[in-house]
Amino acid sequence: MKPAIFLLFCTSIKEAKQIREVLLEKRLIVCGGIINIDQSKYWWNKKYETAKNENLLLMESKEENFLDAEKEIKKIHTHETFVLLSVPVKTTNDVKKWLFQELSKREDK
Repeated sequence: MKPAIFLLFCTSIKEAKQIREVLLEKRLIVCGGIINIDQSKYWWNKKYETAKNENLLLMESKEENFLDAEKEIKKIHTHETFVLLSVPVKTTNDVKKWLFQELSKREDK
């Protein structure tokens, strides 16, 4: 098991909460927090754009769940091309144990 943080930019707090609930229920993540982003700047279709009031969904999981999480997010996210990132992390043995215990319950279903 490789601990990871998933980052997902969402268009609204409602969307972030809905995605978080689905991923928690399916045990693809063990925790999800939402951070409001006042303003984002980015390139899209060769244009410099601004998005206001985006929300960053910060999720604790394992790298092995990334593709399954992506599939679930595609069913909900309003953008066809959404930004989902996985960042490998080092963490304590206690956190690894918690991740393993909670995420392994997914296989029990």
